[in-house]
Amino acid sequence: MSLAPQIGQHLLRDEGEVIVDEVRRHWAAYVRPVLEFLLGLALLVGAAFIRTDVAWLPILLALAAWAHALWLAVGEYRDRFVITNMRVFRVYGVLTTRLATMPLTRILDITVEKPLHGRVLGFGHFVFESAAQKQGLREIRYVGRANERDLAIQRVVQQAGLRGRRFL
Repeated sequence: MSLAPQIGQHLLRDEGEVIVDEVRRHWAAYVRPVLEFLLGLALLVGAAFIRTDVAWLPILLALAAWAHALWLAVGEYRDRFVITNMRVFRVYGVLTTRLATMPLTRILDITVEKPLHGRVLGFGHFVFESAAQKQGLREIRYVGRANERDLAIQRVVQQAGLRGRRFL
């Protein structure tokens, strides 16, 4: 059993849908799980230096920190944003797989947010605006090479003929 989500099963192959780009989380998304793992390691080392009758508490806390770090890491790994020639969609979730999809025709605006640390580390966040007030595909965080991915979406929208050419 693979931890990776099965992207191919969500494609409309009979309609000619093909993947343009599959976006995995930037490595910066894994900083929090790594820090929680290191916290668990510090708690475990610290347990060796306290009385044995209460050493169970930091050991238990270390195991809880590791379990939570693993949960976060698997969640980040399974979170995929996919750009196709017909739509964009996101597959995510650890125990329950969720699918949020938006046809290219409903994308009104894409904002690429690049915080300072994102510019330094090479990631950004997408914010989609659509005709719907609330959708499951509003914000995609930790997108590596965000400018390139934004251009890929714009290119697909243009090639699909969904936006008219501008003449000056």
